[in-house]
Amino acid sequence: MTLERAGRTVRITDVAALAGVSIGTASKALNGTGQLRESTRARVKDAAEKLGFVGDARARALSSGRTYTVGMITTDSFGRFSIPVLLGAEDALSAGQMAVLLCDTRDDHVREAHYLRSLAARGVDGIIVTGRSADARPPIDVPIPVVYAFTPSTDPDDVSVTLDDAAGSAAVAAHVLSTGRRRVAIVTGPERHRSAVRRVSGATEVLGASLVAEPLYGEWSERWGRQAVDVLARGVGLASAGTGAGVASGSGALGVDAIVCGSDQIARGVCDRLRELGLSVPDDVAVAGFDDWDVMALASRPPLTTVDLRLEELGRVAGRALLDLIDGGAAASATVTPALVVRESTVGA
Repeated sequence: MTLERAGRTVRITDVAALAGVSIGTASKALNGTGQLRESTRARVKDAAEKLGFVGDARARALSSGRTYTVGMITTDSFGRFSIPVLLGAEDALSAGQMAVLLCDTRDDHVREAHYLRSLAARGVDGIIVTGRSADARPPIDVPIPVVYAFTPSTDPDDVSVTLDDAAGSAAVAAHVLSTGRRRVAIVTGPERHRSAVRRVSGATEVLGASLVAEPLYGEWSERWGRQAVDVLARGVGLASAGTGAGVASGSGALGVDAIVCGSDQIARGVCDRLRELGLSVPDDVAVAGFDDWDVMALASRPPLTTVDLRLEELGRVAGRALLDLIDGGAAASATVTPALVVRESTVGA
């Protein structure tokens, strides 16, 4: 365990001497092993930091029987969901001096099996499984600790950290009602997707009689958002074109005065079509999205009120759970509550 610094090799003996402890005690303090007082550990770590000492990972692994590496398996090639989860997990895992190896399976079962064999051969201490969908997936079969993040396991005995979609959509619905809207429609993604159904459930419970039509299920796309506006126009109608007077003038009584969307992509399409029809957002119709995807939410005209999934926090929770399992402790499944982000699409400039 050494570090070359300014032409001089800093050794663990130097750290021990500065901290006033034995070499064995210094090694235990830096490796997080042994029964030592916290004050002793702190003194050794302070000495190491002052000297610029960095431990030899190979020696550390040999002494502890661990590699201090974690694998992350994902199906999210685009990285929209997996990268924030990875960043959060790294925040937590770095506290245990763990490195993360990211493996993208591209939804290929053969590729996933290959990566699992490779990670096992490397002796990783644990694995985080994630993806681009909140739909549950079959568990992986490995003899090491595993935590599922965002994409839960179908096995209830596994540790899964998931998003509370219903709470997020409930917060959006409550916000829309707080702005005075009373004729609200819901437009969301495929009904076969868990997140779409749960987002409808949370919003519906809050909206009650203010929901003027059955929720519209379709695609996670801008195109579907535009189409859904036409469906609503033919069904329950929309606010008067170009009134610019909002709910106060009673324009909402003519049809829909707010549309709660299951994703930012859908919401952006909704805004585009409303504008084509001569309607003002939010004066005539308020629009809200879900995901807080900057590419969509901030580029929309106007910027979208939406829901921050807090994926980095979800990753941190998953990382801490995996550390607990690796250390021989217990961990339980958990949910992360998303956060409402209010912008111009519901409250104006």
